[in-house]
Amino acid sequence: MEYKMKHLELIQNIINRMASNSFLVKGWCVTLVSVLLALESQSSNAKYLLVALLPALMFWILDAYFLRQERLFRKLYDGVRILDEKSIDFSMNTSSFTKTTSWLSALLSQTLIIFYGLISIAIIIAILIANKVL
Repeated sequence: MEYKMKHLELIQNIINRMASNSFLVKGWCVTLVSVLLALESQSSNAKYLLVALLPALMFWILDAYFLRQERLFRKLYDGVRILDEKSIDFSMNTSSFTKTTSWLSALLSQTLIIFYGLISIAIIIAILIANKVL
């Protein structure tokens, strides 16, 4: 039971790290987009708004990567949880779960769509306002 608990603890640490990385990515996205929006309001240069859309999309992709990794390690955790003690090999290989957890499903997850979708919509609205379309 000791080996199984240690292996589960190692996997849980990775899951926590992926969740922490995702949180940091969201924070950096909000900070960078806010700075670019502030620069645009100071200089009245709509090019900053177009530039703000690029990091928002890049952070969305990076966050999806961390979410997918977190999901893969959760599946590994569930697999290790049901193994008997003699089968514990401390493997961190998640390749057997890659077909069940796609990168696209992470990219289009409800939480990421809401967060990054709202940021992207806000940037697009700011672009339309700056170009006097709205």
